[in-house]
Amino acid sequence: MAIEQSKSDISRTRILDAAAKTFRQKGYAATTLNEIARAADMQAGSLYYHFNSKDELLEEVLDIGINRVHEAVEESQENMPADAPPYERIRAAVDAHLTTLLKHGDYTSANISIFAQIPEEIRQRQIPKRDAFSALWRRILSRAQKADALRDDVDLSMVRMLLLGALNWSVEWYKPGKTSIHAMADHVCLMLLEGIGADDVMRGTAADKEEVA
Repeated sequence: MAIEQSKSDISRTRILDAAAKTFRQKGYAATTLNEIARAADMQAGSLYYHFNSKDELLEEVLDIGINRVHEAVEESQENMPADAPPYERIRAAVDAHLTTLLKHGDYTSANISIFAQIPEEIRQRQIPKRDAFSALWRRILSRAQKADALRDDVDLSMVRMLLLGALNWSVEWYKPGKTSIHAMADHVCLMLLEGIGADDVMRGTAADKEEVA
């Protein structure tokens, strides 16, 4: 019985992986159960043993996409020492977000790219999960701002949306092997918290020096 259940779990995972990839590539409307079955190298009828409909399959793909990344970021914070510096907390959250996103990119990318296409009933059930993830990031950034690690004149809502947009978009351009995910996380935090402009140029001092010379 245990072996049979294991085989069933493996088949279910194959279906979900194939569905996430197909939804990501083709969108909601153009994806059919037959296409998902072909991508999973299974008979279409076999899908109904695990899922009653395309929408039931879609909703589980969406749940996996948001739940995995939420749990990873939340765990990254729980594993930090209570006195961890705000920079380290943000860096851990960015690393967890990127690592989960890029290892399970089809799920999260499907959640992002087809959200506007999915049936309204499913979208309404997904919104609270997205809001909860946004709230988690809001707490991380707010904690850093209260500790004077972030400027008090920046709009944290804008920072959060820009940061999450940049992290989520990485699934479209990231090339495994070119750079490590951990190095990406370091670079994201460098740009976010220290900026990209050279100090003397941004303050105009470089130009002043040239005029004096």
